[in-house]
Amino acid sequence: MISVRGEAVLEAEPEIARLTVHVQSQESDRRTALDRLTERNQHCLDLVKSYGEAVEKLETGGLSITPLLKYKRREGDIRAYRGTVQIKITVADFGVLGELVTRLGDLERTAVDGPEWDLRRESEVYGRAARQAAHEAVERARSYADALGSRLTGLVELSDEGLGRPQERPVALAAAYGRAPGGAEAEPEPIDLEPAKQIVRAAVEARFTVSPPDLDPR
Repeated sequence: MISVRGEAVLEAEPEIARLTVHVQSQESDRRTALDRLTERNQHCLDLVKSYGEAVEKLETGGLSITPLLKYKRREGDIRAYRGTVQIKITVADFGVLGELVTRLGDLERTAVDGPEWDLRRESEVYGRAARQAAHEAVERARSYADALGSRLTGLVELSDEGLGRPQERPVALAAAYGRAPGGAEAEPEPIDLEPAKQIVRAAVEARFTVSPPDLDPR
């Protein structure tokens, strides 16, 4: 029996880009803070939806209204209320990504993190990497068998060690608070973004039966 490990490492172009947007408001009155947050959230959603099918997924990650105290150790003395909405965006068309990022970053009290480049979970790249890893395991086992004067006769077990790739850290691309009130109304210039190559790794362990080796020292 021969036990081997096969591995494949592939480079691939990303298929999607993820953005995380934080929309904020801060007012002295709780209801006013909530109303401002609702307006800004809707403005952000309308902007993203205007890109149609270029945006593959749009989700609200969470909402919070937090009282801000004048003094950290004194209860009941509130100076303002801060509202935050988190919006998660998956973009499939990279041609509009630079424009979308700058327009989002130009919104008032809006922070944008991203892009985080990725492959879809069902990407064929993962299957291709797994097949190459299995082929490498067969070739390695065959090479060992040849060195011993044997030949492969059967497969006992093939186990997948798992697929994965290093996570790229998202880069903040937009200012935390966007355009100041009363600023220029012209649309910002799209930022030039270069998609990062994705590294896909696959590894398998395999055991093969072999014919009796030829160990004749001659």
